[in-house]
Order: sequence, then structure tokens, then C-alpha cells
Amino acid sequence: MALPLPLGLTHSEVAFVAEMELVTVVPRQRLESIDLLSGKTPPLRPPHRADLPLWLALLLKKQRRANIVPPPWLYPASLADIVHRETKVHPHAFSEPMPTASRARQSQPGYAGRIGGGDSSEVILSPPFRSNCTSAAPAGYLPYHWLEVAEALITYASDDLGGNTSEIRGLLRDLVEVRAAKMRDSAETLGAEGQGGVVSLRGVGAMELAENRGFVLGVVDGVRKIGGAVETARREKEEEMDLGGGDGGRGGYGGDGDSDDDMGI
Repeated sequence: MALPLPLGLTHSEVAFVAEMELVTVVPRQRLESIDLLSGKTPPLRPPHRADLPLWLALLLKKQRRANIVPPPWLYPASLADIVHRETKVHPHAFSEPMPTASRARQSQPGYAGRIGGGDSSEVILSPPFRSNCTSAAPAGYLPYHWLEVAEALITYASDDLGGNTSEIRGLLRDLVEVRAAKMRDSAETLGAEGQGGVVSLRGVGAMELAENRGFVLGVVDGVRKIGGAVETARREKEEEMDLGGGDGGRGGYGGDGDSDDDMGI
């Protein structure tokens, strides 16, 4: 008999999806456009930059046909700023998700303004089909696939990170630990009175969701069982009180009847 599949995506599946994220490359050789399921890639003409899917950029990097430009949010200064906001400014909330690069407000991290007054016919894309990992992405934000893209670039394109690999790795480790602690603390919010069993996961990445899915679902299931047990006990207590009140009333009538018999009526 086949074993049941785990809920959600596994780590390898999340990493596979993250390889569709667009990154910026600087080609070393000319390469014509390639027809992909997502559309045609731009032709590569050195030294002009181009945006390619991560898997294709890593393949060209391995063949020494292109260099990968790290996204601005992966620079040490940007990661240090995010760590500061996660630990000091908003210690109980996740950092805001990344807006579209052209709409980012640098003066208000986490907020974006629509350009052109807002066109209802405009197509709104979601990760990994947004330019959150290209050189045009704003610094100070984390994209949805931030951990997977960072690990891939550190592993296969460390020489393109400007010699800051160890510092970047340390800051990423701090981010992972801080945000994992926040996910664990969310269990208290689930059990808090008046919260309604709701936890905000705004700003949480794909790999973080995959890693903590089992923990969060276990907590939710436990809270649901506890709530069900409390509700059952409350209903049983109300039923006992109703039965007790009814017996008392019947007892009173019975007492009156006995007194009537004694009087011979």
C-alpha cells in the first residue's frame, strides 16, 4: 500500500518552483532567444544585462557563459537592515512582503504606490513570475522565495557575490533563526483569548511555510480539540443545571402533594 503524501510542498519541490524566479545575468557570449513554456527568453548580447529564469542562469553560469547579478536585497547592508527591523522595530511581526520594484516607496518600507492612477486591465503577477530577484528589485525587502534563491546563489555563484559570502551566510542564518522563533511564538497567538485562532503569515516565505506547515497544522489541530473539549464540557454542565432545576421543581410539587395527603384532601 502506498504511503500517504505529506501535506503541502516538500523542500525539494519548493526549491524546484523557486528556480523559475527571474534573475539578472551579464552574458559572456552571444545567445539567441530560446522558446520556453513561459515564453521566449531575451537574446543575450554582451555586455548588456538580461533577465532569465534562475535554472537557466545557473546553467549558463556553470558553462561559464554568463555571470549572475545578485539582487539588491541580498547585499549585506540590505540583509542587516532587515535583521534590524525583524528584531528591533517589529519583533513580533514578519517584515513586509516585497512590492513591485517600480512601485516601491523607499521612504515607507512595505508599502507601494500604483503608477498611472491604477489600470483595472493591468495583469497582477505573483511569485515566481515577478521581478523580485532581479537587479531591479528594491533593497530592504524579502521576496517570497528569498531563502531558496539565496542558497542557490551562494552555492553555485558565490564568486558573483563580491567576496561577501561568509557575511551573507551569517546574516541569512540570523534571519532564519529569528523568523523561525516567530513562527514558534505564533502558537501562543493561536491559543490566546479573543484571537479566534488566527495568525497572520504576511511576509512569510515559501520555504518557511514548507518547514513549519506540520508544526502550525499540529498547533491548529490541538487548539481545535481543546476548544471542542471545552465546549462539550460547557454543554454538559448546562444540561446538568437544567436537569437539576427541573428535579427541584418536581420535588416541590411532590412535597405539596404529600402535605395534601396528610391533610386528607
